[in-house]
Amino acid sequence: MYSHMMVGSNDIAKSKVFYDALFTSVGGKAGITDPKGRLVYLHNGGVFLVTPPIDGKPATCGNGMTIGFTMADTAQADTWHAAGVSAGGKAIEDPPGWRGEGAGALYLAYLRDPDGNKLCALHRAG
Repeated sequence: MYSHMMVGSNDIAKSKVFYDALFTSVGGKAGITDPKGRLVYLHNGGVFLVTPPIDGKPATCGNGMTIGFTMADTAQADTWHAAGVSAGGKAIEDPPGWRGEGAGALYLAYLRDPDGNKLCALHRAG
């Protein structure tokens, strides 16, 4: 039932630098700006948008919310994480690495975007 994900931003130009770096680091394209001033990213059948809040109030991050992006392998997750940090994101939680064990093992890399939204690169063990 998933169709898209949208996050708010208080600085679209800064968000474009950050998200362009994230998505191009894993083979995606830079975002386009639609007529409403939103950034639109299309990659692997998913749609991700960044927008100034429609109500005109400041954007805030969701407490307890994490947006996860599937990665092909651990190297792609590491590249994504490094690109995000170098483009103004903040590394959070444990360093990128494996969590869990056996078939439930996950390789995770966490970031906060410039507006504080929590993002995760995820690769599942074979």
